[in-house]
Amino acid sequence: MSRTTAATLALSKAGIAFNGFPYDYDPDAPRIGLQAAEALGRDPAQVFKTLMAEVDGKPVCVVVPSDSEVSMKKLAAAFGGKSANMMKPVDAERLTGFKVGGISPFGQRKAVPTAIDETAELYDEVLINGGQRGLLIGLSPADAVRVAAMRVADLLA
Repeated sequence: MSRTTAATLALSKAGIAFNGFPYDYDPDAPRIGLQAAEALGRDPAQVFKTLMAEVDGKPVCVVVPSDSEVSMKKLAAAFGGKSANMMKPVDAERLTGFKVGGISPFGQRKAVPTAIDETAELYDEVLINGGQRGLLIGLSPADAVRVAAMRVADLLA
């Protein structure tokens, strides 16, 4: 597995310190984020999953703990919209340049508005997908917010 991805390149270019955490990706796992947390022996609330959604028909990226669900109502409100829905996997892959299971908020083909759940601020380090299946990146929540111009919001159902 390559540890150099569009996500790691974007972080390096921005001067962001991070650690790579490779793990054995299980494509058959019912919840990939939980499988990644278990494989790395980490608290699922500290391992964040990256999801692509649409708010009022416009693409957005949302980063939430792997053991949580997104509230579509709160997601729409975070972006000043009326309604939100999950993006189809094929559209998410086309837009981001990453495969589902490996989507990162960093280094996407086309930058879109991004939000991270406020619980990220409870940790010194959060693990977020590194741009390929089987690779998480550990970095400070403040660095994640800064490099991806994320808004911090209550996004959980």
